Amino acid sequence: MARVALLAVFSVLAALAVAEMASGAVTCSDVTSAIAPCMSYATGQASSPSAGCCSGVRTLNGKASTSADRQAACRCLKNLAGSFNGISMGNAANIPGKCGVSVPFPINNNVNCNNLH
Repeated sequence: MARVALLAVFSVLAALAVAEMASGAVTCSDVTSAIAPCMSYATGQASSPSAGCCSGVRTLNGKASTSADRQAACRCLKNLAGSFNGISMGNAANIPGKCGVSVPFPINNNVNCNNLH
């Protein structure tokens, strides 16, 4: 269940990560670096997302310029999700809203990266 929650969070954040990157493709390294500060909140170790987490989410959201970029970032996050344990799906789903970032799709374990536009 924790992996599924992390997968969903990463999928959404990956989509965000690509949202503002007009200058090129987002790499898995870019995505990982941007969302790393969110892990303490996603795992329930912090009561709210850190400033660094929100900054990373905003940066990712600002970098996506094409559907292909959002889909690539989503796939990267899905691949990374398997290596994390203890993710709270509720916390993960709340990250964009708590950071003041609006995402046009649900954050859940059923996100299909190929359907992100």
